[in-house]
Amino acid sequence: MTQDPSDPLMAGYRRFRATVWPTQAHRYARLGRRRQQPATAVIACSDARIDPQTIFDAGPGELFVIRNVAGLVPEYTPDGGCHGTSAALEYAVKILKVRRIVLLGHAHCDGIHAMIHGPVRNAPDFLAPWVDIAEPVMWPMPEQGAGQSFEAAIEIAVLRQSLANLRTFPWIRDAEKSGRLSLAAWKFNIADGQLTTV
Repeated sequence: MTQDPSDPLMAGYRRFRATVWPTQAHRYARLGRRRQQPATAVIACSDARIDPQTIFDAGPGELFVIRNVAGLVPEYTPDGGCHGTSAALEYAVKILKVRRIVLLGHAHCDGIHAMIHGPVRNAPDFLAPWVDIAEPVMWPMPEQGAGQSFEAAIEIAVLRQSLANLRTFPWIRDAEKSGRLSLAAWKFNIADGQLTTV
């Protein structure tokens, strides 16, 4: 493989091989010999500023991470279409048998900012229909003051909507009722590193 020495990804990989791999090679070898067995699935935003593994100080194999724009969860809709988040949830619950699902929202979410301020209309093929998942909580919400406070209220409302949508999946609802699965929604503040329960 030809490597561009200025490529930041390859530079990061070289740092990984030089500093992490020597102390973690045994762990990766063990993970490579068996199937994954994470106890927790995390649904998070694709935002480049947050990383669930870093935030929760989790090692390889500990989290099953599902990321999408704004960290949304759609309602249960088994219509034969391609539903990436729903498929990942089904895999996590039915195949991996995770014991917890965590919704990880965050402050200053660009996806929610785009929903409020309109740039999604420039991406009508997939993005606009995707963010419509949040429509039930977007505009019924009364104005919560100016700018950032309103966006913060929307971020929390969207997390609560996604939590409600998780419970429309019958196998998630049943697993939660039986005590085999717990659900949580948390919001991470990028600026100060605080994590709060929603």
